[in-house]
Amino acid sequence: MTEHGPARAAGDRPVTLFTGQWADLPLEEVAAFAADCGYDGLEIAVSGEHLDAWRAAEDDDYLRSRREILDRHGLGVWAISNHLKGQAVCDDPIDFRHQAIVGPRVWGDGDPEGVRQRAAEELKLTAIVARKLGVDTVVGFTGSSIWPFVAMFPPVPAERIDAGYEDFSRRWGPIMDVFDSEGVRFALEVHPSEIAYDYWTTVRTLDAIGHRPSFGLNWDPSHMLWQQVDPVGFIIDFADRIYHVDCKDTRLRPRNGRAGVLGSHLPWGDPRRGWDFVSTGHGDCPWEDAFRALNSIGYQGPISVEWEDAGMDRRRGAREAVQRVRSWLWPKPEASFDAAFSHQGDGA
Repeated sequence: MTEHGPARAAGDRPVTLFTGQWADLPLEEVAAFAADCGYDGLEIAVSGEHLDAWRAAEDDDYLRSRREILDRHGLGVWAISNHLKGQAVCDDPIDFRHQAIVGPRVWGDGDPEGVRQRAAEELKLTAIVARKLGVDTVVGFTGSSIWPFVAMFPPVPAERIDAGYEDFSRRWGPIMDVFDSEGVRFALEVHPSEIAYDYWTTVRTLDAIGHRPSFGLNWDPSHMLWQQVDPVGFIIDFADRIYHVDCKDTRLRPRNGRAGVLGSHLPWGDPRRGWDFVSTGHGDCPWEDAFRALNSIGYQGPISVEWEDAGMDRRRGAREAVQRVRSWLWPKPEASFDAAFSHQGDGA
């Protein structure tokens, strides 16, 4: 094992499995499955039985037991995630949806501000746990107090939007102070319901946080495609902020002009939807272009497979996806393809 995981060929990027959609299973079972599929490691979610940030920050034996599970299966860890509690840091309202995802410790008595404060505390602890694990990246959400106003009707004054970004900065500044002190980066997954959900909101979010070096982005194209945001151009424009990569796909299938981009309150997998999340390689993401762009910016971090597909068994999807991802991870050339011309003789 290296510092972070199993030995790999020089320059190879590790392919990991995000455990968020597997939190109903014990970490031991997920690790065994991922190893059997050929993954290099796990992007461990602070969710379910997989990782308890409060316990891990205080109990070295517990944290060691998590690492031992990885070691038994020859797996590494390059990033951990805390999407669910991050969501509650800025959200307004805090309601039944959050009670279902944040757990009893963060939910407490359900007082909204108390939930936000305890969620923020868990994010700070997550940075500490990441450092204890030897991990330098935490992936997650921020929540947003202004997402409910995305339709901009009834009319929303500009001052209210400004206040939303100020609220984000005020709440996440102290969290990022802990990330800085631990030498850990936060990678926000640009996603509807977050303070950054498309190109221009990402620009404004980075401005609001003062372009702190520790605050970057998790590139996940699935949420860009249905919003008609160019996922490849996003890589180029935010090259210095791509701190992590999640591979999840989206299948765009407008139905005779009936289906809109907002999903029509139809369930995942409903054929009347205009788009759906699908397993990596089964949708419309231009993966080869994306990986060429990642090569061009010098991204060397983990490539994490996130499974969300209402029409495919997750074991089938995860096993197939690791092979698809590896097919796009070819080595860069050692020299320009046209360099050979300068070594040709004049000929006869």
